[in-house]
Amino acid sequence: MIRVLLADDQSLVRAGFRALLDAQPDIEVAAEAADGEEAVRAVRELRPDVVLMDIRMPLLDGLAATRRVTGDEALRDVKVVMLTTFELDEYVFEAIRSGASGFLVKDTEPEELLRAVRAVVAGDALLSPGVTRRLIAEFAARSKEPAAAGRLAGLTEREREVMALVGIGLSNDEIARRLVVSPLTAKTHVSRTMVKLGARDRAQLVVLAYESGLVRPGWLG
Repeated sequence: MIRVLLADDQSLVRAGFRALLDAQPDIEVAAEAADGEEAVRAVRELRPDVVLMDIRMPLLDGLAATRRVTGDEALRDVKVVMLTTFELDEYVFEAIRSGASGFLVKDTEPEELLRAVRAVVAGDALLSPGVTRRLIAEFAARSKEPAAAGRLAGLTEREREVMALVGIGLSNDEIARRLVVSPLTAKTHVSRTMVKLGARDRAQLVVLAYESGLVRPGWLG
């Protein structure tokens, strides 16, 4: 059973999400929170699998709340998906850097929301359809000069290659086709790379790919 925490200051939004999620045989809503402070307390107490976190909330906004959750080693297994009204919300970029596993617009289709919850539990980064490449492009445009790539020293050449492909937004299936390997092999390479670098998920792997200079702006294709 996948346990979800709903964090949104609008009770109507929470009620709609709860009705959808609780109707699924493999998902249950563990708790609700109306502000960021309450959300962080609930996460620490209940250790849900996924937090659906609104970006704009009183007392503590969703971005700050996400940093507290993802910065706590004891909560490493908790995945955060940011909720936003607009696909290009100015905070989404920083949310991904802060450890969120992705984001969804609030008016996303019900099936997409369910897929999102299941996807992040499986360890996949999740972004609304059509947003992945735009977000990566935005990250590339805002990135500072690459930091020293020393942290990649422990990666094999194939793992560096796979990391670069993750960095430009390719899925496991797309990586498998590009490298002419099985999807399972591609997934294994991605998983090993994340473990070696201490990345929570694919979203952080994208961040590291840019920050290390392994992927540079203009490589999207």
